[in-house]
Amino acid sequence: MSVIESEEHQALRAAVAALGAKYGRDYLTNAVASGRHPAELWSEAAKLGYLGVNLPEEYGGGGGGIAELSIVLEELGAAGCPLLMMVVSPAICGTVIARFGTEEQKRAWLPALADGTRTMAFGITEPDAGSNSHRITTTARRDPDTGDWLLTGRKVFVSGVDTADATLIVGRTEDARTGSLKPCLFIVPRDAEGFQRRAIDMELNASEKQFELVLDDVRLPRGALVGDEDAGLLQLFAGLNPERIMGAAFAIGMGRYALARAVEYARERTVWKVPIGAHQAIAHPLAQAHIDLELARLMMQKAAHLCDAGDDVGAGEAANMAKYAAGEACVKAVDQAVHTLGGNGLTREYGLASLITAARVSRIAPVSREMILNYVSHQTLGLPKSY
Repeated sequence: MSVIESEEHQALRAAVAALGAKYGRDYLTNAVASGRHPAELWSEAAKLGYLGVNLPEEYGGGGGGIAELSIVLEELGAAGCPLLMMVVSPAICGTVIARFGTEEQKRAWLPALADGTRTMAFGITEPDAGSNSHRITTTARRDPDTGDWLLTGRKVFVSGVDTADATLIVGRTEDARTGSLKPCLFIVPRDAEGFQRRAIDMELNASEKQFELVLDDVRLPRGALVGDEDAGLLQLFAGLNPERIMGAAFAIGMGRYALARAVEYARERTVWKVPIGAHQAIAHPLAQAHIDLELARLMMQKAAHLCDAGDDVGAGEAANMAKYAAGEACVKAVDQAVHTLGGNGLTREYGLASLITAARVSRIAPVSREMILNYVSHQTLGLPKSY
């Protein structure tokens, strides 16, 4: 794998950066303040082919992969206007349906996910399961009379359910041979009977709200099941690897935005005859933040390459590492940016303070840094499990 981006990737990066500059941080801040979604940016990104760049051409996508989609999200983030639902709708749900969906599911969803006219949320986390996906209690059982699925359970911290046309729910079915539960994926329409949502009151300032979901014997047709009932974790990880890579792209973009604001300020702000950026106490931490972000991007590019090559195992390790590195780099970059501006870093005028909370999300979601360390220590280093 070349660590130097192709001309096509460089051109994509430049084009998306231009779109991001057209909207910028103020656009997203105003959308959040007014309680609306960034519909204009979403629509224009879709029209330009950016939202579906990873989806198959035969279903209206760009024929690329997560490598291209991560570039789109990173550059929008670097411009101050990232689209969180890109992580969910085209990356997780689009990837899973493209790889494992029926022909009917592909034709019903992929063109609409690509052109932005429909979105899909993703529900995996549960109140009592947390990061332990093996403790998921949302279960699906067959109606013996009709063959329909009946889905019951709860989910929390599900993004964008209020605008999504459906939610891809991770449930579990019982293996008739062993009696054990195995993970399965179901497409649940937003208007399905028994499918309820409640907004979670968050301190996080974002246009995408977080929801708790309750599924009370939600009846779904046979065609709601995505993929093979017996594929289990294979299909789930096919969506989780892109999620982690896109989470890294989100964090790297945010870190780059904060760093750019700090560098601009350090070049211009003069206190003792020279700009403050001339002092190593200011310059060195900013340089280190840049190095950390670049290193995180390299791991993200490796993860995307492995993911697009179909190496789910290799991508799993790299995607977790990329997400970890990007989260750490993002938090440090935002913190140093705010510190560089001093009191100005906490003003609304400069718009960095709101990133402090947002940056912490990159350490927590979609998987915590501790669980990534567990993964690497156990899966990569071969150490005994601590859990």
